[in-house]
Amino acid sequence: MKKTPISLALAATAPFITSTSFAAAQTSLDAIEKIQVTGSRINRTDMETASPITVISADFISQNGYTSVEEILSTQPAAAGMNLGSTSNNGSGGSATVNLRGMGTNRTLVLLNGRRMVASGTGADSSVDLNTIPVAMIKNIEILKDGASAVYGSDAIAGVINIITKKDFVGTDISADLSQAGAGDGTSGGASLLHGLDLAGGNLVVGLQYSERGEIIQSDRDHVEPGCSSFVPGGSLGGQVPDGEGGFKPRDTCYDYTKDSYAQTPNQLFSAFTSFSKELDSDTILNADAMYTRRDSNQQMAPQPANIDLNTAKLDEKYTEQFKNDDGTLPDELNYRRRMTDAGPRIYEQTTDTYRLSLGLTGELESSTSWDVSMTYGRNDAVDKVQNSIHAGNMEKSIYNHQDLWFSGNNIDQSFLVDQNIIYTEENKGGNEQFIMAAGLSGLTDSDLGYAVGVENRFESGFYTPDAVTQAGESTAAQQDPTSGNYSVQSVYGEISLPLSDELAVEAATRFDNYSTFGSATTWKLGATYRFSDTFMVRSVAATGFRAPNVAELYGGNSGSFDYLDDPWGNAPDPQILVNYTGDENLQPEESESFTLGAVWEVTDGLSTTIDYWSFDITNAISRLNVQNQMNQCFAGNQLACDAINITAEGDLSNMTSTLTNIGSQKTSGIDWNISYRHDVVKVSLDTTYLLGFEEDGISYEGTIDGNMGGYSKLKANLAVDYSVSDDLSLYYNAQYIQGMDGENYGDTYSTDDVVYHSVSASYNINDQWKINSGIKNLLDTDPEYVPDGNDMNTIPSLYDVVGRTFYLSTNYRF
Repeated sequence: MKKTPISLALAATAPFITSTSFAAAQTSLDAIEKIQVTGSRINRTDMETASPITVISADFISQNGYTSVEEILSTQPAAAGMNLGSTSNNGSGGSATVNLRGMGTNRTLVLLNGRRMVASGTGADSSVDLNTIPVAMIKNIEILKDGASAVYGSDAIAGVINIITKKDFVGTDISADLSQAGAGDGTSGGASLLHGLDLAGGNLVVGLQYSERGEIIQSDRDHVEPGCSSFVPGGSLGGQVPDGEGGFKPRDTCYDYTKDSYAQTPNQLFSAFTSFSKELDSDTILNADAMYTRRDSNQQMAPQPANIDLNTAKLDEKYTEQFKNDDGTLPDELNYRRRMTDAGPRIYEQTTDTYRLSLGLTGELESSTSWDVSMTYGRNDAVDKVQNSIHAGNMEKSIYNHQDLWFSGNNIDQSFLVDQNIIYTEENKGGNEQFIMAAGLSGLTDSDLGYAVGVENRFESGFYTPDAVTQAGESTAAQQDPTSGNYSVQSVYGEISLPLSDELAVEAATRFDNYSTFGSATTWKLGATYRFSDTFMVRSVAATGFRAPNVAELYGGNSGSFDYLDDPWGNAPDPQILVNYTGDENLQPEESESFTLGAVWEVTDGLSTTIDYWSFDITNAISRLNVQNQMNQCFAGNQLACDAINITAEGDLSNMTSTLTNIGSQKTSGIDWNISYRHDVVKVSLDTTYLLGFEEDGISYEGTIDGNMGGYSKLKANLAVDYSVSDDLSLYYNAQYIQGMDGENYGDTYSTDDVVYHSVSASYNINDQWKINSGIKNLLDTDPEYVPDGNDMNTIPSLYDVVGRTFYLSTNYRF
């Protein structure tokens, strides 16, 4: 059989298209007149473009027991660096994000049915919370792995995630799933209902989904070493702890914070979604879809570490006597530290409501020309709370008034802390809003020139209002200022696709964006495909891109963060050191250049392969100086490095500040290789990414791992095997490979080993309507690699599995 352009494109994405969806695609080719592929505005009669695209089907998601979009995407070989997800306990706010190429979560654009999703989380967010998109509504996910600013505008520097929802569906689909870790905890489950019917001359689809994720405590995993913090129950004064006799002695113990901290964070998600399409007349179609998601999530950390500088003039002499200087004088202040176990663990709670409504009209004109107009509105409202927060000001007053109690080393009744107004519940509010109006025209001329032109107007706003106590700096947590701002952008774009011959086709796009904040930006894209035969094609794309500064970057006030850092002076008693982060209203957009060059080859019937070289170069990047690097340079005598982060040459880190600027840079390149084999009852695919280089602000990270940057493994691969035992029974095997990396901690180097996670599953069709699926993730219960400067649990939870072997079961019934 002669290979058509569309079958060759299907072969290139075959690794993630299951047998059912592949067959459906093959049998429906003749019915496809015009489709739109991620990365292009042109409605095409084939799927062939110059850009590399990976397609993940709903069946593939189900087979692997994935219950969230973040879990699906974070295991892709193209993901690197660090992202937020179910195992992000410290500072995640319950959100889930994706990080393509390790270039930053805010450099990956997330679309829903080809249109932007509203930023979502706890307020003034820079990226989409993937929790807002229910898995039950997903038909497939398309991952565009090159820059697409010329097509979609800002944020599409590293690539585009386009989530396609189920539409034109008739019938009822009921699903349920359940999972539990092999250790007997982390029990999770959910259910969904999808119903579609023909109504009023159109098709209406409605859906509901509920899911609940169970908690796991860090200390319940053998691979988690006990924590050791200098903030201890009973408190310390001047670095010494009460000796039980009214005096103080050197501290010889530390506090294990892993017993109160989550390894897997619990959440509850409820989503309702609907879509409606109707042919208004022979040339006009109405499309509408709406979605609502409510997220209730929690994180839990050890009780608040209170850090207060006490005025020695207000302290009883019996407690300060031993702290006198050689000349008999007292220091003006003595540092008091206490792990507030008396109050209980810090419990973070988020409630987010995300709404999205999209309306569109599409129509046909003469001469193979189509038009479309659309309106998309999105809103995200959030309230996040922190229970058992500590009011530092009230605590300091209480210490002066009740010194015998606070310096006794004994526990303090929670009722006393309440009476003293020391315990309070921190409450913060935030939100995001987006409104887009767009219109476009696309068509095909008599000379086979495909074209698309359009205009777009977009408004974005966001705010985050911290608790009044936090804003005043009276909390024992870091001080934080409110954030509030908005911007608008008007855009014009154009795109063409032209076959110059039977073998060669070129495509080009350009876009002009005018921002209310910084001015205008123009981007372009140029691509080509050359077909040597019906089974072998080469492709290439060169493009420019940009990322506009977002609300948080422009209008974010001071926000303190306790980062894991190595103090070269040795003045800091803990590796968690306060860094003040600030924004800048004068930020300019980032600029980028990208290039891909690859080939698609169908070797024989059933055997196909793709290989693509890619490179990205970002300049004028919105970035912060590497604080650790600046500290090291300052320690070595570079005064400019000291001034850059507001520290002294003597190692005074009390006002260390990191301000966003346009001085950053990032370069990365690599090779994606995919091979897929299909024959009779067996399907095998191998998807691999080899990282050639990753450099940020002059520092190379390829092959390294770091608690702040995450992991940049040189080689990552996924192997999938699908074996059909019979028409009703199928077995699956998946392996995820992560090559070992090198790191440095306090001057000492270390290395992680290569890791392979094995997973198996099986699906069985009880009858034509009822299907069950079960499996085991991390079959061999492989522990995460030890990372001494890891961002949590001495590892990188977004890269390595910290949960362990997990069993899952799901069922689906259609009628």
